Amino acid sequence: MNKKGKDLTKEPPRSPKTRVGGYAILGRTIDKCRALLWSNIGEYHFDCPLDNMLFGFKGIKGDDFKAFVETGASDDEITKWVDRNGTPKSEEEKRAWSEEVMKENPYYNPEKRDWYVEQLQPLGLDPKTTPLFDWLETDDKVSYKKAA
Repeated sequence: MNKKGKDLTKEPPRSPKTRVGGYAILGRTIDKCRALLWSNIGEYHFDCPLDNMLFGFKGIKGDDFKAFVETGASDDEITKWVDRNGTPKSEEEKRAWSEEVMKENPYYNPEKRDWYVEQLQPLGLDPKTTPLFDWLETDDKVSYKKAA
């Protein structure tokens, strides 16, 4: 992949389900960070609540991550940086965390329920049975179909 990354005004970032270095979310976070640095992030946001699920798990800060990505690091180099920084995690811990976040459903958080229902309604998705990552994938597909 080009170290400049994807132009998120023309295509979506990687699915949050795509694992990079064993971490869910990481590929998408890298794509959004690179797009921010190259001013082609479009409607996406870096260091958002989704990215912070990963940053919180690892105990790293978005600004530190961004500073490393800005060096032009490859996905592999970024993965090694994430592994080295913050709270050390075993491969088993990464796997278990990734499996857990794949099931995340904001509908079951009373503070996020109304927002989540509002997001899923236009897509015809059932908030009770649609995990966060499934919604994000569907929203990416619909958004880029409209733009095409």
